[in-house]
Amino acid sequence: MKGALYMTIRMKDIAKDLGLSQATVSKVLRDHPDIGESTRRRVLERVKELDYQPNSLARSLVTGRSFLIGLIAPSLLHPFFAEIAIALSSLIRDRGYSLIVSSSEEDPELEKEEISRLLGHHMDALVIASAGSNIEQFERMDSKGQPYVLIDRDLAGIEANFVGINDKRAGYLATEHLISMGCRRIAHIRGQDNSPGNGRFEGYKEALHNHRLPCSDEYVVRRSYVDIETTRQGAEAMRLLLERDPKPDGVFCFNDPLAIGAMSTILEARLRIPEDIALIGCGNLPNNDWLRVPLSSIDQHSHTIGRRAAELALNLIESKQTPRIQTTVLEPSLVVRASTQKKRTNEATRL
Repeated sequence: MKGALYMTIRMKDIAKDLGLSQATVSKVLRDHPDIGESTRRRVLERVKELDYQPNSLARSLVTGRSFLIGLIAPSLLHPFFAEIAIALSSLIRDRGYSLIVSSSEEDPELEKEEISRLLGHHMDALVIASAGSNIEQFERMDSKGQPYVLIDRDLAGIEANFVGINDKRAGYLATEHLISMGCRRIAHIRGQDNSPGNGRFEGYKEALHNHRLPCSDEYVVRRSYVDIETTRQGAEAMRLLLERDPKPDGVFCFNDPLAIGAMSTILEARLRIPEDIALIGCGNLPNNDWLRVPLSSIDQHSHTIGRRAAELALNLIESKQTPRIQTTVLEPSLVVRASTQKKRTNEATRL
């Protein structure tokens, strides 16, 4: 209405209007289990009617929390980390927290800067897929009691809360599947010298050893930055493998974007997938079914990683006593599509 005076609605106004205490209204807004359903419904209906917006600064002053959680990933373009961010954000949002996302761009120095920057904004917890191996900054956070959770990439030398997959098992599953499809010259486009890269490489080698197949350095190509410009690097790596004599008849790629790049090179060379070269990745990205040749992959359960990391972070923030350190290692699963099947099919089969 013209000339009307608009006033900021405060929590105590809602409490007074409903004949409740501010503590009760606060508990409803924080989804606290102590509140009865009828009271919760009354408060939420009034909040909606008045378009009440909680004062984050005031809440922080009262609780000592920012209600912010930071995520630092090696790449914001990689679908794996994007899916983790979505799952993480969804769960913490339900508990009244917001997610601040940052990228280290696979640069350990930039990662240190981003950690410092986010901590300067008083994050209640950090979730980090580390780009480096230096544990100094993590030790500093430990000494100050700063909650953080490592995801995807474990770090040697520190005890930290961690959520990831059994990377050795992922490499083993992928390679053994290629062997079961009749491949005998199996190449690997591998990742960096970190826990996922090394673990998947170890699984690849173990599967070859257990099936008495050769593991040749000629069939292993390393990519330095597998989460940045990944598809291009996969294409370049596959060009090197096609120069081998004899060519590989199967390729396990560290992740799906590398495999997608490798696929483009194989098809450009007028070779058939999987008849000439079978191909498998890791990550089970949503678009794998829609590629020119649907891509077999190892499912890393990115959504579960994001949710478990969120649960750990919230537990670290809200526990009255320091929780014990938890390590969550998920078992990967094989998803078979046309890129490894001799008879083409668009239907994914989970084993």
